[in-house]
Amino acid sequence: MPPRSEFQNRLSREKSPYLLQHADNPVDWYPWGKEAFEKAKAEDKPIFLSVGYSTCHWCHVMEHESFENQEAAQIINNYFVPIKVDREERPDIDHIYMTAVMAMTGQGGWPLTVFLTPEGKPFFGGTYFPLYAQGGSPGLMDILRSVYDAWQNERSRIAQSGDSIADVLRQEASRQPQGGELKDDVLKAGFGALNMSYDSHFGGFGTAPKFPSGHHLSFLLRYGQRYGSTEALAMVEHTLEQMAAGGLYDHLGGGFHRYATDRRWRIPHFEKMLYDQAALSRAYLEAYQVTKKELYARIAREILDYVLRDMQSPDGGFYSAEDADSLDPAQSSQKKEGAFYLWQEAEIVRILDAREAEIFNYYFGVKPDGNAETDPYGEFQGKNILYTEKDLQETAAYFQESLSDVEAVLRRSREKLFRYRQGRPRPFLDDKILVDWNGLMISSLAFGSRVLHEPRYQEAAQGAADFILKRFVDEKGRLRHRYRQGEAGGVGTIEDYAFFIQGLLDVYEATFSAVYLKQARRLTEEMIHLFWDETDGGFYFTADDAEKLLFRPKIVYDGAVASGNGVAALDLARLYHITLDKGLEEKFKSFFQAFAAAIERNPGSYAQVLIAFDFAQGPSQEIVIAALRSDERVQAMRDAVSARFLPRAVIMLHETGAKEKNQIVAMAPFIKDQIPREGQVTAYVCENHACKLPLTDIKKFEELLDKLR
Repeated sequence: MPPRSEFQNRLSREKSPYLLQHADNPVDWYPWGKEAFEKAKAEDKPIFLSVGYSTCHWCHVMEHESFENQEAAQIINNYFVPIKVDREERPDIDHIYMTAVMAMTGQGGWPLTVFLTPEGKPFFGGTYFPLYAQGGSPGLMDILRSVYDAWQNERSRIAQSGDSIADVLRQEASRQPQGGELKDDVLKAGFGALNMSYDSHFGGFGTAPKFPSGHHLSFLLRYGQRYGSTEALAMVEHTLEQMAAGGLYDHLGGGFHRYATDRRWRIPHFEKMLYDQAALSRAYLEAYQVTKKELYARIAREILDYVLRDMQSPDGGFYSAEDADSLDPAQSSQKKEGAFYLWQEAEIVRILDAREAEIFNYYFGVKPDGNAETDPYGEFQGKNILYTEKDLQETAAYFQESLSDVEAVLRRSREKLFRYRQGRPRPFLDDKILVDWNGLMISSLAFGSRVLHEPRYQEAAQGAADFILKRFVDEKGRLRHRYRQGEAGGVGTIEDYAFFIQGLLDVYEATFSAVYLKQARRLTEEMIHLFWDETDGGFYFTADDAEKLLFRPKIVYDGAVASGNGVAALDLARLYHITLDKGLEEKFKSFFQAFAAAIERNPGSYAQVLIAFDFAQGPSQEIVIAALRSDERVQAMRDAVSARFLPRAVIMLHETGAKEKNQIVAMAPFIKDQIPREGQVTAYVCENHACKLPLTDIKKFEELLDKLR
């Protein structure tokens, strides 16, 4: 056994913040790798696999109850080989064993607890287990003893179970997709599916828990524009407004928590994930383009400002998440969920002046005994979650104040409380930097810089893209997955490639710097080479030379994050309209054909693929601005495009008299003859590469843009 300190196990040598959280457990944890599996085979022991992530509340609970417990640790160490996996660092392992547990039990979640044979075949599993049985749930201590007993006395049954589950998973993964031809009707079917699960009272989809699915809202905006559906737009607006009013939103510091435990978005699970900030800021920005409602622009700004303030590394990349738990100011030695965000009425009254406190508490529903009536676990008793119980008009009427005066009081009060809150113990920050989530954030920042005319967002997007290109690309030009403390590690997945390519394309449209388009094109070629299934179509989750696990997944449906396959298909379509590369067109067409039957069976689960299909079906636009980049009228032309919701458009600069001119023309040869007319900035608007007359007048250009659909 490798030498280690008395109080630390092997995880102390890892980079993952989640694994390091368990480095001082008495459980003799191994990281995923050959050493653990060889030990299991040599000692004829089953593997105890635990998968989670650093900001997972119930992972913390299970660690405290079970993995810090000496008796439980002794049983695990004596009878099993324990492996701890960070699901964000190894999403491939997480997907495979989550699929297995869902097949065995019908449900999944984190922490994920799975018992494996030494060959890695799962034979029993679940999610969170309390240490001892309670409320009808089995306890971990009983499960450990039962599994050990079965391993000793019913080995053949366990082996048969492991083989059976592994075979089912492999067969499901190798099943050839039923091909077909996707038609426009699938977009209507997708809308219908989302409409069926739509909560018309409080917005969003389903009941509780309720997740903020930004990709669903982005699809509905595209559907609404394509078919002139006021119903789809109303669903988006109602959802965005309800989420922004609820406790799901951080009214003091900006940004959204991970999900709500109730239908009304009032009681959140308090962790904050980078991917949610990316997807939701994008949805609010797009809604602002469609409606011009300032609320949506304000929420988008506050999300992006939160990310730049609290989640950006000095190197330019973006951290992964902030925990739900933090030290309770009233009990400094104990961590509790939401402690950083919750308020007692007496605190607010003490911090604000009397009139401010009255107005603030009325507007946000603050009560002396707390307002978290629907808290499912009773953890927030006596505390207040900030959500808007009254609107501005009600508040102004109640206090006989003008709207502007009430707004000023609320703004001033939020600032005071935010400054006070900054002095509290902060939630744990998971400071690893992931390419996939950074790609999503880069995309939203670059898009936001155009829509909100905010140079800071462009600089941040460009800086993060440069950081990834410098630190995450190995000597072979391959993307790594994770970066922390100066070290890039892990093998890039389809999500790393697809999401980062999307970010690079958006940075190009924000900066018109050809280097980002060139890198997007290079990585797209590599993505096809490493992940494309030449037999059945679509992209595998892992590269063809990645570690061989039970099966090689191909994930097309959406989860909390939009599917890598769906984003990759959109990347292919966008790049085709820039480059006119017929090979890219063939790829995205074969992609839609490969998964047509699956998408048609359950279109509501494939919102990101439907977004890509909407783009591919067109009419798609290629907008080319021809001029010197230094000409200030270029910005006016681009602003005209950015002010409008044009989800099927690509925008390019044909920069004359510059070094980058030849690079752009080489990548997009169809723009060669699209040059400035009479020395003026000239815009060319094309649909599926059929171009209308060139325009030099900004008003006529705007009129033409308004006609695009």
